[in-house]
Amino acid sequence: MAADLSTIVKAYDVRGVVPDQWDEPLAELFGAAFAQVTGADAVVIGHDMRPSSPGLSRAFARGAAARGVDVTEIGLCSTDQLYYASGALNLPGAMFTASHNPAQYNGIKMCRAGAAPVGQDTGLAEIRELVEGWSETGAPEPAATPGTITRRDTLEDYAAHLRSLVDLTSVRPLKVVVDAGNGMGGHTVPTVFAGLPLDLVPMYFELDGTFPNHEANPLDPANIVDLQKRVRAEGADLGIAFDGDADRCFVVDERGDAVSPSAITALVAARELAKNGGKGTVIHNLITSWSVPEVVRENGGTPVRTRVGHSFIKAEMARSGAIFGGEHSAHYYFADFWNADTGMLAALHVLAALGGQDGPLSGLLAQYDRYAGSGEINSTVADQPGRLAAIRSAYESRENITLDDLDGLTVSAPDWWFNVRPSNTEPLLRLNAEASDETTMAKVRDEVLAIIRG
Repeated sequence: MAADLSTIVKAYDVRGVVPDQWDEPLAELFGAAFAQVTGADAVVIGHDMRPSSPGLSRAFARGAAARGVDVTEIGLCSTDQLYYASGALNLPGAMFTASHNPAQYNGIKMCRAGAAPVGQDTGLAEIRELVEGWSETGAPEPAATPGTITRRDTLEDYAAHLRSLVDLTSVRPLKVVVDAGNGMGGHTVPTVFAGLPLDLVPMYFELDGTFPNHEANPLDPANIVDLQKRVRAEGADLGIAFDGDADRCFVVDERGDAVSPSAITALVAARELAKNGGKGTVIHNLITSWSVPEVVRENGGTPVRTRVGHSFIKAEMARSGAIFGGEHSAHYYFADFWNADTGMLAALHVLAALGGQDGPLSGLLAQYDRYAGSGEINSTVADQPGRLAAIRSAYESRENITLDDLDGLTVSAPDWWFNVRPSNTEPLLRLNAEASDETTMAKVRDEVLAIIRG
């Protein structure tokens, strides 16, 4: 009987529990299918520090090589290091990681040459179909001449490329605490930061895919508590936290306060626009702060609003020729990095901006953090369409209100807005609200939640 991969093949990647939902024999079929769908002569493969990652990665390599494809294995790496290799070598790539998920999970993030994303509409559905068929009939006949599997170290080249994209020559000495969460930041940070005038205080740099200290998901406030305490205790200039595969970065200021990813998006957007002569398109999704399009316009750029999700950001960056894109989930996308996301490059921009002036990070970021936000609030609901209709009914007849349906429902007034969008995989509605002040935001947030949960 054919395998049903509907539970592990997501919109943008493969992700599930090992070995319950998928294992090395299935990874080998994924390698063969990836080779067939991309039609490539060669691919590059990397993996994170999870216990199951080396075996799954090698099985995928065997599957691709059996189809006559030459495989370059770069071994332990961050996801953005794999994107670097895909871009620099101009090869399709596969990264074995489950990002911030618990230890029993693993997954595959795949891309075409030049780090172009592979999602449901760009090859992932075909890959799933092939793997499901082969799991019933057996693997396809191997090629007459199998491909080679060779090793290559790309860490130094990746670090050099990132440092070439940010002017770090005038950075003053800074004390920075970095929480790698036992993830791949512990592997990449020492090399990327080498030679910079930084007093680096490492936290949880030991690579350990069982995550013994906390989940490698800095989006959850509970997982940056240790970093916040350490920044205050050390009297550091800032703190940086990376997720498990180190493609997202989160920032804590000198007071130990978490910095909104929207403020980081605005800061980096201003710097990228300045680098580009004060012009260019910047992509932001619809739950980023109003600060982002305001800062983009003030710095000569053109803001473009998209749905939530990296496939939408990357597609719009390619379509519009954008120079930068940011999401409130702390994914940051750069034209100079093949339109791919890299938290490490965003971190270097923050270090360059802070180190290029004398004030504290909180003062520097005040100009980019102008509104009060709720953060994302999830509510379990039985009837997503019904609750969205109730929200629309409650607001559509009010004065000075605009509604749009780009992604869920966004309701805007002169001094506040909120977005409610359904989860694609769970019976949830996700609320994000923002207003000109904390009191107004709380009032709007609570009113909408009462409808959602009513």
